[in-house]
Amino acid sequence: MATALLSMDLQRSPLSRVDDDYLPRAVHALRAARATGVLVVHVALRLRAGHTDVHPRNRIFGAVPAHLYTADDPGAEIHPDVAPADGEIVVFKNRVSAFAGNDLDQILAAQDVTHLVLAGIATGGVVLSTALRAADLDYELTVLGDACADPNPALHDTLLTDVLARRGRVTTVDEWAGTK
Repeated sequence: MATALLSMDLQRSPLSRVDDDYLPRAVHALRAARATGVLVVHVALRLRAGHTDVHPRNRIFGAVPAHLYTADDPGAEIHPDVAPADGEIVVFKNRVSAFAGNDLDQILAAQDVTHLVLAGIATGGVVLSTALRAADLDYELTVLGDACADPNPALHDTLLTDVLARRGRVTTVDEWAGTK
């Protein structure tokens, strides 16, 4: 059984909306995965120039100014502390879920991945949406609770304890790093 760490939406703009103590935990998860040979897949939001791939009825992305999260938006860059290493896979999505608008499922299947480890921003966005899709696709699931963050701490806690724990294992980076 192969495992992949999905490092999701660790871009400059989302990171600016969470506590400063978050990034070191995400870095720790990434280093632990690399040290043990776990496949690392970086997932980032990227919309087409002018947001031609966003319908105005979309409540989340329809409200995003058309210059944000495009290829030339500095805020859409993956933060340098968690930037992809040579050979690591980068997948761009155009909706909330890591599986949206790309070939992530195909990449994971080609690598015989059956277990996903999730880390990212926001718990109520990409983490939740990806976890629900992954569970429906029969992936084994681990959520690194302290390597996930949400601008709403109460929502973060509720999702970890009441929703995500029903679909997989919720643990800390330290526990996961020590048990791989």
